[in-house]
Amino acid sequence: MTRHYNFCAGPAALPAAVLERARSELLDYQGRGLSVMEMSHRSDEFVAIAERAETDLRTLLNIPSNYKVLFLQGGASMQFAMLPMNLLGGGGSANFIQTGIWGKKALSEAKHLGYRCHLAASSEASGNTAVPALDALAISNDAAYLHYTSNETIGGLKFDYTPVVKRDDGSDVPLVCDMSSNILSGPINVSDFGVIYAGAQKNIGPAGLTLVIVRDDLLGKTVPGAPSLFDYQLLAEAGSMVNTPPTYAWYLAGLVFQWLQNDMGGLSAMDALNQRKADKLYAAIDASAFYSNPIARANRSRMNVPFVLADAALDNVFLQEADEAGLLNLKGHRSVGGMRASLYNAVPEEAVDALIAFMADFEQRRG
Repeated sequence: MTRHYNFCAGPAALPAAVLERARSELLDYQGRGLSVMEMSHRSDEFVAIAERAETDLRTLLNIPSNYKVLFLQGGASMQFAMLPMNLLGGGGSANFIQTGIWGKKALSEAKHLGYRCHLAASSEASGNTAVPALDALAISNDAAYLHYTSNETIGGLKFDYTPVVKRDDGSDVPLVCDMSSNILSGPINVSDFGVIYAGAQKNIGPAGLTLVIVRDDLLGKTVPGAPSLFDYQLLAEAGSMVNTPPTYAWYLAGLVFQWLQNDMGGLSAMDALNQRKADKLYAAIDASAFYSNPIARANRSRMNVPFVLADAALDNVFLQEADEAGLLNLKGHRSVGGMRASLYNAVPEEAVDALIAFMADFEQRRG
């Protein structure tokens, strides 16, 4: 069997070591004679799996004790609805920084549900090629929270700062961050945030699981009439098991957490590796007249690297030859075109080296 290099933006590459362990335990989990997929989520075995996953995640991210960790269904997009339902029960408006498609969708959903919304800043004027400066943020005085997307997967735009802000009276505005495509790529200060959420299918595990980290003081602010399955407080009290959770995805996420800690040396080591991978690819793009990247250097994503060819007529040829070379899923999102290489944690450095070598060869032959 040949494993190719997978640059898909999501569902994305998983660590080979995790897949191999899951395969070894697929039919018989630790001598129990059944698969994790077949276990009751209330069983002692699965509760132990869930508890270890949370413990390992808390260790990786150094999550303070006054935060709850939820393992939920629905994808990150479900949080576009759940967030205002959970945070606007005390009144006020949802504030947004919009830097790309996912931030735009989060704002659109809150508006669709009829909640008061305020656009604090947008990067649309720059074509979403640079994030707004911190001093350009215009937060409303009734802000219940400020939402932003730390890394826009489609456009390859990342924040180079954490937008911690205050109201005019000096009180803190809870910061809510969609970290779907860069969580676990390096250390973060969880205490800067009120809520962190992330779809699993990029750096955490397989599709079907969503991670939510929420500060205790933000629980119990649910709007009247919110569905019980959307209520963070009820979900936290039930250990994320108000209903049957995505058990196998939860188990696989736990294996990824163990891999990060035990095999990769934790998030500081992962941070250095991810920076090295991204630096290599951007250097190759910048050194070429055949490839280009439109994002401001300070805001270039380490996880998602979009690039275009000087001659767009060669796009399909590039993709076909890359696929034949074992470099998979390099096609850019349909909304922006071009190419995109997603360099998540599970994409090894040798994959980036192979891509750079292919790009150089393609340019020499076709440029």
